[in-house]
Amino acid sequence: MHISKYNSEGYPDPTTYQALTNVAREEKAKRYRPLVYVCSPFAGNIEQNVSRARTYCRFAVSEGMIPIAPHLHFPQFLDDTDTEQRSLGLFFALVLLGKCDAVWVFGDHVSRGMSAEIAKAKRKGIPIRYLNDKCEEVAQYA
Repeated sequence: MHISKYNSEGYPDPTTYQALTNVAREEKAKRYRPLVYVCSPFAGNIEQNVSRARTYCRFAVSEGMIPIAPHLHFPQFLDDTDTEQRSLGLFFALVLLGKCDAVWVFGDHVSRGMSAEIAKAKRKGIPIRYLNDKCEEVAQYA
């Protein structure tokens, strides 16, 4: 939507322009949802971990975020048991992590892959939030 600085007769109308600009900015802010990287275990009990990751993503949506959970996406076409493909998937995940506004770490265990994700977030200064498997905030893991 284009907001003109001039009224219908062509005269400058700064008050109306500023008011309409503020309204447009507020409307845009209401629709904005930051990207959050969902960091949780995958390996081990994969079926349970995938189910939990889905729950974490639903929680992120309920908190007004857009969840990014590469461990739900990349195993659809990459083989996690193949070392080369797993490494590629972790690389892809770290690239996506760099695009996110925050990282949310879920669960009570930090895997090796999660450690790499947390380290990258810290290096890039991305805010990290730690939550348990019930999506309740907890202190940072040791």
